[in-house]
Amino acid sequence: MTTAHAEPATPVDLAAIRTRVDDALELFLRDKATATEPALPGELTDTVLDFLSAGGKRIRPLLCVLGWHAAGGGMPVPQSIVRAAASLELFHAAVLIHDDIIDNSYTRRDHPTVHRALAHRYRDRREPDRFGAHAALVLGDLAMVWSAELLHTAQLTATQLTEALTVLDGMRADVMYGQYLDLITTARPSRDLGRALQIIRYKTASYTCERPLQLGAVLAGAHRGVREALTAYASPVGEAFQLQDDLLGVYGDPASTGKSVLEDLRDGKHTALVALALEHATPAQSAQLLDLLGNPELDHRQADTCREILTATARPRVEAMIRTRWAQANRALDDAPIPAAVRQALRYVADVVVSRNT
Repeated sequence: MTTAHAEPATPVDLAAIRTRVDDALELFLRDKATATEPALPGELTDTVLDFLSAGGKRIRPLLCVLGWHAAGGGMPVPQSIVRAAASLELFHAAVLIHDDIIDNSYTRRDHPTVHRALAHRYRDRREPDRFGAHAALVLGDLAMVWSAELLHTAQLTATQLTEALTVLDGMRADVMYGQYLDLITTARPSRDLGRALQIIRYKTASYTCERPLQLGAVLAGAHRGVREALTAYASPVGEAFQLQDDLLGVYGDPASTGKSVLEDLRDGKHTALVALALEHATPAQSAQLLDLLGNPELDHRQADTCREILTATARPRVEAMIRTRWAQANRALDDAPIPAAVRQALRYVADVVVSRNT
């Protein structure tokens, strides 16, 4: 049963939530930097804090707090809920650090990736790149540990913590399974749209939208109807988010995205964009794509050839899929048993997802 709380009568202040989340993360990491047991090298907390400070939309913490409000959680948001929401951002940081190692990415948010930054810091070592990757792997693991610690020390009630762990255990499993699916299909592009959408559901939709909303909702004691309504909204929004991300990975402006537009093509990522292109390409176009995708030495001229084929065969279809999911998410909110101010905020999030260029 939902706990009785005052519903937010005014628009939810997303900027204020983000500020509180950022403050909670900084305080937690600053405390870690001054801890005497175990005494950690300052570069560990500094590197994670620098990574978090370099950007990021804080979508997961924001959705967690919106889930809290959706289920009747009161105003102002308790610090325990803010800390639980902030733990999602540390988990996200860990996933990104590991993901950049797997993809051998050079930049993230217009800054060197963590493994590249560490390799540069220790460039006097015999194998700095190898060291950087190994050190970043450990640091990503540590960020996951800290994410769990931030949750467990958030001063949630015993019931809240039990409910939270049920949601988070599922989230962690989903993203790792999605990451594995992504790995085994990379450099093996095919027409299998179903597999591409399966990767999206596990690797992105679950842990970006659905689970954060569910976390906030269960912390407020959500009833089944609220949770089902949030899932009906979150699933299409999460898919739209990743479909847009796939487009940005190929067509985005690196000055805005902070990432190369060559990496996904060089890796041969199995995305909906690629699957649809291979489904609708002519035999000659298909042969060209299969020859170029996954080539680690792909140059800008060859990338332009890929984009021309992808545009002619798949980009409009992916854009239509994004619009369809946006509409589906908005329809799910129409009769959702949640406060009007929360519906307004969730519609805003859906708008941002489909129109973002970063």
